[in-house]
Amino acid sequence: MTRSLLTLSRAVFWAVFPAIFLATLGATAAQAADQLYEITKVEPKVAVGGTGTASLTIKVKGGWHVNGEAPISLALTPPAGLSVKKDKLTRADLAASTNESARFDIPVSATEAGKKTINAEAHFVLCQESACKPVKETVALAVDVTPPASGKKHKSQ
Repeated sequence: MTRSLLTLSRAVFWAVFPAIFLATLGATAAQAADQLYEITKVEPKVAVGGTGTASLTIKVKGGWHVNGEAPISLALTPPAGLSVKKDKLTRADLAASTNESARFDIPVSATEAGKKTINAEAHFVLCQESACKPVKETVALAVDVTPPASGKKHKSQ
């Protein structure tokens, strides 16, 4: 009976251990990315026929810096009912840039009401004294598009 229990214990261990190991490994990779940088967003509310500004900011952490010479870009895919001035923003389009952060401001025009999402893909390079790391990050920017503002109607006399 003891041998059966030992065999069962080993079987359970080998069935569970890989899943725990992989989950821990995935969490560690996500934590590593969280320790290197964070991305913050400003998601606008825009009226149909109007414009607003979304923004995406990359902020580095833990001794890393945004490489000031490497390419940095933000590719945008707006849905129907939204438009952006440029589908691909580059270093020349940065609204602000320091060693610690880089910010893209994104002018958005709306032609259709509803909750919309602009899909964005950022490419940038983070560096330390001895190493650099290219990063690709996919981000969704929410835009709440409201019906056009209506003026007051005057009654005919």
